[in-house]
Amino acid sequence: MKLAGDIIISIGILFMISGIIGFIRFKHFYPRILITAKIDTVGAITIILGAAIKHGFSFFSLKTLLIMIIMIIINPLASHMIVRAARQSGFQTVNEDDQ
Repeated sequence: MKLAGDIIISIGILFMISGIIGFIRFKHFYPRILITAKIDTVGAITIILGAAIKHGFSFFSLKTLLIMIIMIIINPLASHMIVRAARQSGFQTVNEDDQ
């Protein structure tokens, strides 16, 4: 179980690294918020799942799984609220100099 947990944690770290590269690559707000939402949701949840598997069935793994469920619900909702607030406030995504 510890090896499987380590492998899943490594996959989560790879998701985070690829998300950071994507964040650096994109220049504007909306693509960046999309990438950060994926980093939070997929990367962190994969790492939490790996930690729960690594420690086996215990009170620790129950707490981490509850945190994972909360993250599955809250992270996409928070990203949506940030983008919606930016859009309603009239935030410009592309400068005229960049076109």
